[in-house]
Amino acid sequence: MSTIGERIRKLRKQQKVTLEALAGTGLTKGMLSLIENNKANPSIESLNYIADRLHVDVTELLEEISGNELREVLEKAELLFNTKYDELTTEYEQLIDLVKPYVPKLTQGYEAARLLEMYSRCLSFTKQMGSETLLNRAATIYEQMNLTAKRGDIGTFLAGIKFNNHEYQEALNILLAERAELEVNPLWIDPLSRLDYDYLESVLYFAVGKYEDAIRVMENAIEYSNKNKTFYRIDNLYRLAAAHAMMTEDEKKKDYYLQKLHSYSEFAEDKDAKVFIYFAEIHYLSSYKKMYQEANHLYNTVFTKDMVNKLFTPFFLLEKGKILYGLNQFTAAIEKLKVVVIPEILHHPIDLSIFYEKDAYIALCYLALNQKEKALDYAKIALDNINEMPDTPYKKFIEETYEKVKRD
Repeated sequence: MSTIGERIRKLRKQQKVTLEALAGTGLTKGMLSLIENNKANPSIESLNYIADRLHVDVTELLEEISGNELREVLEKAELLFNTKYDELTTEYEQLIDLVKPYVPKLTQGYEAARLLEMYSRCLSFTKQMGSETLLNRAATIYEQMNLTAKRGDIGTFLAGIKFNNHEYQEALNILLAERAELEVNPLWIDPLSRLDYDYLESVLYFAVGKYEDAIRVMENAIEYSNKNKTFYRIDNLYRLAAAHAMMTEDEKKKDYYLQKLHSYSEFAEDKDAKVFIYFAEIHYLSSYKKMYQEANHLYNTVFTKDMVNKLFTPFFLLEKGKILYGLNQFTAAIEKLKVVVIPEILHHPIDLSIFYEKDAYIALCYLALNQKEKALDYAKIALDNINEMPDTPYKKFIEETYEKVKRD
């Protein structure tokens, strides 16, 4: 944060004004230099004179953080915050270092609220303390400005903090409370915010095992999106619907929603949506139909270097390991499965359950290789991981694998 003198000098240079020109007839060049270098304190009369010469309000000079300075910080912060996931290195830490000195003074205005919001989110992303208090401060500022959509965003993120800590019921409670509070506000009519809440509410119902509620909210959201020609979140909703159809082995619905997602991916030129479709088809063949030859053929047909990224690569590695197990290539399967790492941004219990199967498949491979002790070790790891997860076909598979390894 800058001093009055530094702010005067910065504004003067931005406007390409010389010391002599700014001093004019009201100040000497030497006095203005002393002020800019913090060696003399300007009088109120001098400040008003300088502000008038610079064509700014005198508050721009008096405020510890000027509006221009805050806007510059916001511009830099937005660039850091919006770095693509695959390109992320230390951007969140950089943003924290950039914004931290300003935090005590961020009390009003959009710039202050947005900086508080991004700073808080980055604290959460990097597992540092203090994010919730600052998010509530940002929410209050947004409320004062009647920016209900931005206020709504903070509500979903507050729930997301608990979700990322695997406190799923608490996350759902927070989301429902935030939604109830927003819905009494007649200004909260933004369809994008509504779809954000619908999507996250459905996700959280799935997370706590309340599948009927999850399906109800999900289907209502899809209907609302289509009826209002608002395709925001529709790709996420179709993925969710396809994943649920797979878990219930409703192949007709699975195909329907993947076709819908395919149409969306063509329309929006969404590469990630196409990659998900390929993964879903391979996953359904290997996990549900146990058609390993067909899954392997599809994998070899569709998987390309263009699909390699931090999020999807572990999913495809996992499928390849399962396929190798199904093809009785047990040693190769173990090697493939052991390098699978759960992506750091995955926190949903169903996603985690899919990855917890990894150790169960390793156990089956060791069992097939007559290495019973290793098989039991890995089966126990899978069982311990899945224990707190809701009931899914993945949990059932892990439990059955553990019993098989113990018995054989």
